[in-house]
This record gives sequence, C-alpha cells and structure tokens, in this order.
Amino acid sequence: MADADTARLCVQIVHSHFGPLIATVASALLTRGRLPLSQLVRFTSLKARTVRQAVLVLVQHNIVWHALIEDDGEVLEVNTDECLTRLRFGRYVWQAEQLYGPAGAEIVQIVLDHGKLRPPDIISRLSVQDPKDSAVYSQALHKLVMSAYLKPSTVLSHVSPRDNRMKYEAEERAKISGFPTAKELRHAKEAAEARLKQDGSEAEKVGLKRKATQQPGHRSAKRKVADEEIVDENVYFRVNFDKFSIHIRNKLIETAARERFNDSVAAVMQAILKATEAKQVSVSDVRSDPISTANIAMHLRDDDDLSSGLVQGSSKKPSNISLLNDYIGMLSSADSPTPAGRAVSFVSLSGSKVQVEFEIVCRRLRRLVLEAVTRERHGDDGVRILRLLLNTGKMDEKQISKVAMMSPKDVRPLLSAMSAESLISIQEVPKSADRNPTRTFYLWWVDLQKAYSVLLGSLYKTLYNIGVRRRAEEEEPGLKAILDKRERTDVSQDENLLTRMERETLKEWDAKKEKLTVLEARVEEAVFILRDLGALGIIDD
Repeated sequence: MADADTARLCVQIVHSHFGPLIATVASALLTRGRLPLSQLVRFTSLKARTVRQAVLVLVQHNIVWHALIEDDGEVLEVNTDECLTRLRFGRYVWQAEQLYGPAGAEIVQIVLDHGKLRPPDIISRLSVQDPKDSAVYSQALHKLVMSAYLKPSTVLSHVSPRDNRMKYEAEERAKISGFPTAKELRHAKEAAEARLKQDGSEAEKVGLKRKATQQPGHRSAKRKVADEEIVDENVYFRVNFDKFSIHIRNKLIETAARERFNDSVAAVMQAILKATEAKQVSVSDVRSDPISTANIAMHLRDDDDLSSGLVQGSSKKPSNISLLNDYIGMLSSADSPTPAGRAVSFVSLSGSKVQVEFEIVCRRLRRLVLEAVTRERHGDDGVRILRLLLNTGKMDEKQISKVAMMSPKDVRPLLSAMSAESLISIQEVPKSADRNPTRTFYLWWVDLQKAYSVLLGSLYKTLYNIGVRRRAEEEEPGLKAILDKRERTDVSQDENLLTRMERETLKEWDAKKEKLTVLEARVEEAVFILRDLGALGIIDD
C-alpha cells in the first residue's frame, strides 16, 4: 500500500488520464491496499458494472495487478511505479522520434494510449488515411521490437513480482527437509530470485518468431533455408520503460561529466555510452560491458574537437587516439588510485578495455540531489555538516562542532532542524542498562535510505501540488471560457476571431503553463535519480 503523498499523486495522474470514475477505483485500491472485486464495489459505492469496466481499463494499461489468493480469491493491487511512470510518456515519445523517426514515435504513442496492442492493430490504426504507409510502420515496429523498446505483454506481467517471489520461495523451502538453517534459507531465496529472472527472460522471447526463407540461387531439391526473425502478430506488445529510461540515465551521466570537466570530456563520455548502448539492458546495471578505445573513437562525432578541452604543452597537435586516452584517464581518475579517487570516477580501466561504472555515478548523482536539497533548506553550513557525516560516519555534537569549525550554538539548532527533516539521524548509545539520558551518548549520522525515502515523498508532494496548481488555473472561469472558445473549429483555424484581451490572456496562460511544465520536468528528473537509479543492485554505503 502506498503512502499518502504517493497515493494522492497516483490518483491525480489516473484522474487526468482516465477520468473521475476510474480515479475513484484507483483511490480505493491505493488507500486500502489489495482488495477483491466485491469489497472494491462496496468501498467505491459505484455500480458493479462500472467498477468492473474501470478495473479492465486499469489492467489494460498495466496500472493494476491481479493475483489469486486462497482466502480471498482474485485480488487487485495498484502498480504505483507503472502509474508514476506515466509522467514521462511525452519524453518517451520524443526519444522514439529521435531514434526511429516519426513512424517510431507514432507507434510508441499509440501503444502508450492503449496500454498494449497487437501488431496488426497498430498498423491498421496508423495506416487508416494512407494504406501505403503500412510498410513504413511495419519496418519501424520490427526495429522497436528487435531493440526491445517494445516488449511482449504476458500473464506474468499482470501479476505482482512480490507474489511470484513469495510463491517460489515457498516452493524452494518445501524442498528442505527438517528445520532450515540460515544458509539453506538464503539459498532458497537466491533460487527463487533466479527463477523469477528466468521467467522474465523467457517471457521477453515470446514476441519474435522465426520464419523460414529460401536462399536464392539454389534450384536443387535440397535448398538452403535461412531463419529470419519476424514479429509475432498474435502477441500483445507494450512499451519497455526500462529501455527508454536508459537514455535518460545516459544523458544525466553526460551532463554530470560536462559539469565536472568540460564539453570535450562530455563528448567522450557520450561516445562511450553510445558504444555500449546496444547491450545496456536496465537502469539497475552495475556497470557496462567492456569496450575498446578504438570502438569508442568510432562513435565520436565528426565535429568533436578533442584538442580544445586540453592545454597542449607543444605546438604539435596530438592524434585523436592519444587525446582519447588522456580523457579516459581523467574519467577513470587514473591520477588518484585511491578510494576517494574511485568514488568520483566515471569509468574504470581493465587492461585496454573501458567500462562505465553506473553504480558509482548513480550513487554520486543521488548524493548531489541530497546536498542540493540541504543547501536550499539549511544553507552551506548544512551541506558542510552533511558531507562531514557522510565522509566520517557517526559523530557527537562536540566533534561535529570541532571538526566543522562551527560554534556549538550554531551547530545544535542546525542538527535539530536537519534531523526533523530526516536529512540526518541520531543513534543512542546508552552507558547503562536503564538508558538514562544523562548517561547516554548521542551520535549523529546520515541514514541515506531513510533520507532518500523522505525526500522522495516530498518530491511526490511537490508534483501533486504542481498538478493542483495547473488544474486550478485552468478551472478559473474567465480563462476556462477562453480555452473552450479556442477549441472551436473556426477559432482554431483563425485566431484573429479572438479579441486582443483574449489573446493576451492566452499568451499569459501559455507562459505560466510552460513554467509549470519546466518545474515539473525538473522535479521529475530528481524523482528519476532517487527512485529509478536507486533500483536493486545499487546500494549506498
């Protein structure tokens, strides 16, 4: 069950995308947890037919999981991650257009609009006006499926992974005879996780099938036959959000390299990411596949001037390969082979191969978000204390005051304010068993998981407030009348039918809406760093 801020934001997203009735059903599931259909009808006070249709819509758009439980039968549960990801749909469509042109963007958009579709339905809906375009859409669809930007929707994707994990763990524990030890329980959990990953990998292979084609130039009875992979027309496809999220992560890493060094380093970082992009599967990858320097050089753009980012000691211009090696040395912190140097590196070198360290970079991006919020709320003194505790560990108030070179009367209220916002935490170490406060040490430290969780809830609250502000502005009577007038066919074709005052009001509203959209995009980027880049496999120290 989601917390209050996450639930409110999910209900707002469902309301804006599907309307008030479906938002009522989603609200009941978010506030009360998983429910069977009979209880859902009772809690929503809607007709059973209406609730059933709303559930079908939510399942079609992958927002609701359904599972069979022995006691309650079939129960329904909201997939909050899927719901919150709907805020990035515009960015996914734009990314598809950058990769595969307008045809790819239209395919991704229509699949997002319908949740999941079969290939014949996609082609028929897009080629209504001009049937000749069906070949273009078929080719773009094949590329999207082959590159895993569209993945098959199977029965497994409609069941909560937590339920499957618990089921597999129970089956593995049943194989243990006698009282299980901690080692056997750990092996059972690992086996269940492996089965879950295997099911996911097998499910993704459903969307493609092999078609036998005869090789030309062989007229004998024993003709050579080649296998060609084609899209299975009987499989429903949905958008693979993880594949699109990889591009967002790579762009953030490129921007981080530019901010730390310069544009030339960012160009090299972009080439490294581009060279390994085809084999990047998920944002939870710890590091990329090894790649050679020659392969990186092939992905550099023609207009990239690597010599402009380095100060040359001689007048002779070095080759691009030598400059590339220098930049890779900078990105790998080769001049500082220490734990501190490795913590600020972007890539690692193993012989002549280069690997992008996603885990290290993503951990640093999350800490930068935490420091930015601390600086905004508590100034540079708060960031100084936060960095001190992150680098040193648990410290008491006197040590913090001494090491940070701050007055105790300034440190005490700052620690209390930061603790109230869960940016830092306190650890009690009693001297005696009675836990007397006068005989207890109080140590301050940074609980990163707690800080990120509270900060993520605050960002969800901000996104909700932005949506409320946008809707309140649109519902203002004067503006609403002008917006309705602009939707008319004659006015949309000729805006001169609007008065000067109405045009100025619309211009002012468009500027205000653009500011709210930019703000929402920035907050959503921070959410992406904290939530998506903090996935399993990337654990903070």
